[in-house]
Formats: sequence, C-alpha cells, structure tokens
Amino acid sequence: MSRIENAGEGETVFGKLAILLEMIKFKLTVFALPFAFTGAFLAARGVPRWPTFFWIVVAMVGARTCAMAFNRIVDHRFDAANPRTAERALPTGAVKRGEAWLLTFGSGVLFFLACWNLNRLTLQLAPLALSLTLVYSLTKRFTALCHLILGLALSFAPLGGWVAVTGSLSGYPWALSLGVIFWVAGFDTVYACLDADFDRQTGLHSLPSRLGRKNAFRLAGVFHFLAFLLFFATGWQQDLNAWYFAGLAVTAGALLYQHLIVSPTDLSRIHASFFSMNGLISIAIFCATWLALATG
Repeated sequence: MSRIENAGEGETVFGKLAILLEMIKFKLTVFALPFAFTGAFLAARGVPRWPTFFWIVVAMVGARTCAMAFNRIVDHRFDAANPRTAERALPTGAVKRGEAWLLTFGSGVLFFLACWNLNRLTLQLAPLALSLTLVYSLTKRFTALCHLILGLALSFAPLGGWVAVTGSLSGYPWALSLGVIFWVAGFDTVYACLDADFDRQTGLHSLPSRLGRKNAFRLAGVFHFLAFLLFFATGWQQDLNAWYFAGLAVTAGALLYQHLIVSPTDLSRIHASFFSMNGLISIAIFCATWLALATG
C-alpha cells in the first residue's frame, strides 16, 4: 500500500475521531472533571495517589462520553428538526447510529473498568451514577425539572472523587454536591432559552418553555445564588483557608457575569456565558481547593 493511501486512511481515521469528539462536545469535560478532582483532593487532604488520580480521569471521561453519545442518539429526531442543531453529526449522517451506539457502549465499559480499579463502593455506586446521566436525556419528554436532574447527575462527580479516594461516604461535604446541582441547573436553564420556542412547539419540557424566558432567567439567578452559598458552606465545613474563598470570589464574579452578558431578549453572547464562564468556575473552585489544602 502506498504512503499516499496510508495518509488518506490516517486522515479518515483522525477526521472521524474529530467528528466524534465534536459530537459529544468532549472539550466540555472540563465542566465536571475539576469537581471530581475537588472531591478527591478534599478526601485525600491533598494530592491523591497517582493510580487513583488516573482512574478518576478515566471514569469521568468514560461516563461523560457514554452520556453524551446516548443523548445524541435518543435526541436524534429532535436535533434533526431543530434549526439550531440540524447540522450535528447524527442528523447530517457524518456519524452513523451504529457508530454512536458503539461509542456509547465502549465508553460505558471504560467507566465500569475504571470504577472496578478504584474500590468496591465506587463500583457499587457506578450503576446509579451512570443511570442518572443516561436518564437525564429522556427527562425533557416529561418534566421541566430536567435541568435539576442534569445537576443531580453531575453532582456525582465530587462524590465519586471522594469515594474513589476513601472508599466511604463518611465525612463527605454534601454541600458541595448540592452546590453542583444548583450551579448546573442555573446555567442549563439559561442555555435552554435558545430552544424555548422549539420545545414549546414540539411538546418538550424545560423551564424556559414552561415559565417563559424572563421568569426562567430569574429562577436561574436563584439557582446560582444557592450554588454560591453551598460552595461557601463547603469551604467552611472543610475548614479551608483564604485561598479557597479567594477562588469563590472569582466564582461569584463568573456567576454574575453570566447574568450580565445575556438577557431574555438578547442571547447573542450565550456561548461565552455557557462555555467560558462555567469552565472558569469549575477550574477556579478546584484550584482554590488545592491551594487551600497545600497551604493550610
């Protein structure tokens, strides 16, 4: 086989990989992964053992990839009908359904393999954690509280990090997971405003389609305020020093900025709000936790 043919095959393989990673928005793993690290570092009161750290990363990547691929499969019909999402990989045929299912099952197996390599309790909690992330994809069909269910699914990230290190739920700061629930519910409610009209017309449920964009924005603000209070309570409960609360100041600024740059009547900068600010929040809280533990 010629070098040109080999190069062509390589480009096809890497091109398909790029499409798959874009389909599942792999880069947004940054939302949940730092919270898993936060739970793990709090449990270890510092840097966990490297094998544990490695398997936490594998578990998080596996779980999120599985959930996102499943979401794209079950929402295929709605994505194809929605002008905002019609160009996604499955509606356009860039990814076949069989390929998406293979990615779903493969990443699910990877998740359970990682949990098996951590400890017994992590493996016991794995079916519940993964089930929540998969069930979320179906909730818009029957409840406007789908944003809170997404938050509940992602709240397993810090809990999973803690259990991966300790093998126990003892001493876990539940305020941290509650904070994640309301943080996620807040930004997902704002993001859902993009599809409020489509959801209403097709019979899908969301807070913006149920309450209207204006009231949904107000509720998202309440969610984010509760999230900040719960993140503050986490630092107090875990006896973290000023570095942690300095990170919370950054978090507060990022939360506020999200509500300043978008409005119910102007969603043009929603991607800056959704992607940049929320990535900053999760990273800031993790880095602040690490610094506080390292200097405490």
